[in-house]
Amino acid sequence: MPFRSLMMSLPPKPAEIAREVLTIEGEALLAMREALSESFDRVIELLLDVRGRVIVSGMGKSGHIAHKIAATMASTGTPAQMVHPGEASHGDLGMITAQDAVILISNSGETRELADMIAHTRRFSIPLIAITKKAESTLGQQADHVLELPDAPEACGIGMAPTTSTTCTLALGDALAVALMTQRGFERENFLDFHPGGTLGAQLLKVGSVMHKGDALPIVHEHSSMGETLIEMTAKGFGVAAVVERGILTGVITDGDLRRNLDGLMERKAGEIATRHPRSTRPDILLTEALGVMNANKISALFVVDAEGRLQGLVHIHDALRAGVA
Repeated sequence: MPFRSLMMSLPPKPAEIAREVLTIEGEALLAMREALSESFDRVIELLLDVRGRVIVSGMGKSGHIAHKIAATMASTGTPAQMVHPGEASHGDLGMITAQDAVILISNSGETRELADMIAHTRRFSIPLIAITKKAESTLGQQADHVLELPDAPEACGIGMAPTTSTTCTLALGDALAVALMTQRGFERENFLDFHPGGTLGAQLLKVGSVMHKGDALPIVHEHSSMGETLIEMTAKGFGVAAVVERGILTGVITDGDLRRNLDGLMERKAGEIATRHPRSTRPDILLTEALGVMNANKISALFVVDAEGRLQGLVHIHDALRAGVA
C-alpha cells in the first residue's frame, strides 16, 4: 500500500476528535440561544408560582441530566426533585402532587416510559413542561409548555449516542435554574444555607460564625500593668491582646510590640506600647476576606468590631485553616 494511502486510512488523533465534538456541541448551544423564545419566560413565570416542587424526569441519559437539573434547582432556591419514570409507574407517582410542576425530558418526545407520568399530569391538571427536540411529538403535544432543543446532530461518530442533545438539555436546565434564582433574589448568603459543607461552604463562611468571643478574648485596659497583660496573653494563647476602653477597641498588643519594647517593659502600662488604629474586621465579612487581610499584613489574628468600633470577637488564621478556607 502506498505511504499516502496508508496515512489517509489512519484514524484522526484524539485531540482532533475532541475539537470536532466541542465544535458540534458549541454550535448547537449557540443555535439554541438564538432560538430561545417567549415560552422560556412563560415557563419561568409558571415555576415561580409553584407552591410545591419542580419534578424533573427522563429516561436513560436524559434521566441523568434530570438528576442534575433538579439538584441545581434545589441548591439555588427552587425546591425540586428527580422522579424516575420507571419507579413512577410503580408507586412513585404519589410523589407528584397538584401543587407541583413537572419537567419531562425526551429528545424524541416519544419515550414510552414517560407515558404514565404524562397521563398523571393530565389527569390531575399538573403543569407539564416538555424539553424535547420534537415539539410535534406526543410529549410536545401533551405539554403545557415546550422548551425546544435544537435540531442538531449528536457529536458521536455514529450520530446516535446522546451527546449534543444531553449537553443542550443540561445547559437549558442551568438557564432555568439561574433565571429562577435571579428572579427570587437568591444571594450568596442563601447559597451558604444549602452548602454548609465542603470547600464551597467554607468559601462562604462569615467571620462571625467562627470568631472567638466572650471569656475567650484576651482583653486588657489602657492602664493594665504589663504583668497583667502578659498573663492575659499567655492564658488566652493567641499571641495578642486587645486594649479596650468602654467596650471600644483602642489598640492591640502583639508579641512584636513586646519585643520592640523590652527595655523597661515591666514598668510600662498596656496603653503605652499598644499599636493604635489596628487592623480589624466585621462579623459579617467573609472569612476568606479576613484571611486576605491577615496574609497581606503578615498577621495571624484580627479583632472583630462592630460599626461603632466595639469589640465583638477575634478570628485567628488557625480558624480559617480548620474551616478549610486557607
